Amino acid sequence: MTVIGPSGGTGTLHDGSSGHPERPARIDAVMAGVADVARQLGGDLEILAAQPADIGALARVHTAAYLARLEEFCRSGGGELDPDTFAGPDSWQAALLSAGAGLQAIDVLRRRGAGVAFVATRPPGHHALADRAMGFCLLNNVAVTAAALVAEGERVLIVDWDVHHGNGTQALFWDNPSVLYVSTHQSPFYPGTGEAGEVGGDGAPGLTVNVPLPAGATGDVVRRALDEVATPVISEFAPTWVLISAGFDAHRADPLAELALSSGDFADLARTVAGYAPRPGRVVAFLEGGYDLGALRDSVAATLGALAAMPQPAGAEHPTSGGPGAELVDRAAAARRRALGL
Repeated sequence: MTVIGPSGGTGTLHDGSSGHPERPARIDAVMAGVADVARQLGGDLEILAAQPADIGALARVHTAAYLARLEEFCRSGGGELDPDTFAGPDSWQAALLSAGAGLQAIDVLRRRGAGVAFVATRPPGHHALADRAMGFCLLNNVAVTAAALVAEGERVLIVDWDVHHGNGTQALFWDNPSVLYVSTHQSPFYPGTGEAGEVGGDGAPGLTVNVPLPAGATGDVVRRALDEVATPVISEFAPTWVLISAGFDAHRADPLAELALSSGDFADLARTVAGYAPRPGRVVAFLEGGYDLGALRDSVAATLGALAAMPQPAGAEHPTSGGPGAELVDRAAAARRRALGL
């Protein structure tokens, strides 16, 4: 397993006002989770420092005008980009590293022909649009990597289990027949997108799969959403790479959301999603949300352990069940059929 993360002080490059939930301490919690797994993986775990993306890679998904504007905004001292999203003097460099880490992960996995990779960087990315930052996100990290793969002729599956819908990722690939975007998320909730009837544009009908879930939904409901709604579409799409927008804010302890998952659920989801890859060495997970530091540490450790096919450690949280939302999975499937005229 390869983890690509901060080197030296790069984890603190992107720092906003005191009390903002998307804070440098998140990376400390993530790397503590990595350390928990390292004790069992030993020499099978490699940690690499992130390398920055170049403008050409970013320009596949972001407009040149936006990139220039964001860079200048940061160099001029930064500030608030919207009520939720900040950028400081060093945030441009942090964003380049966060976007570049996914490209680096692809290169590492291709050389090895095996293993999985985890991009442990911030800021997160899945809300970032082609020409706008939003939702704590400056550049769309998973989209930058997906676009690079598509440019090389690959077929890319993106599974987004963050509690918030990845509106930026959906919009960027809405009409792209080489990318299948799957999202499970709380609804109604920020950013207000991700209805089940949103199924892709004319160029990619059916290649957007949304399953909105109610507050209190547990892991069994999310697994059912993948099994019953997403898996048939994924099987027909036949991806050559699998990218995960791995937000951990669906954990029941997270202060910004109301789903009720445990770290054990993220382990289950990781095993399921990794199974969509056609062969070893084709799975990369990207850190998105997750704002309770203890839950973030445990969920990262559980996810990486599952991706590395490790047994669940004693004392780990068990998967959850019994929450609301099962009927909404059925409604999502029906809404998809109607939107596709089936």
